[in-house]
Amino acid sequence: MICYDKNLTFSVPSVANNKSAKKRIQIAERNRLINKSYKSTVRTLTKKTLENCEKYKKEPNEDNKILVKKSLNKAFSLIDKAVKKNAIHKNNGAHKKSKINKFVKTTFTAK
Repeated sequence: MICYDKNLTFSVPSVANNKSAKKRIQIAERNRLINKSYKSTVRTLTKKTLENCEKYKKEPNEDNKILVKKSLNKAFSLIDKAVKKNAIHKNNGAHKKSKINKFVKTTFTAK
């Protein structure tokens, strides 16, 4: 789901004077884009999970329950990967997971 190309070339205007400083600027830009894609995908999967919960509330059947669980697993997996790659802080990741899980639990218990 995450897509980025390691061979991207960046045309970042540079004020650096030496080769290593220019390279650090390129690396920082590459990492910024990778982190941005992680954060964006985390937000998307969170929204999908919440939408699936709403769908389950309207029509509580086994297919919708499986859909909620699958989207929850995907969201948790990606949040863990983002934390592992330092795209988001571990406490922020734990907060996001807790928020999603709380919503899912209330969805399954409320009838």
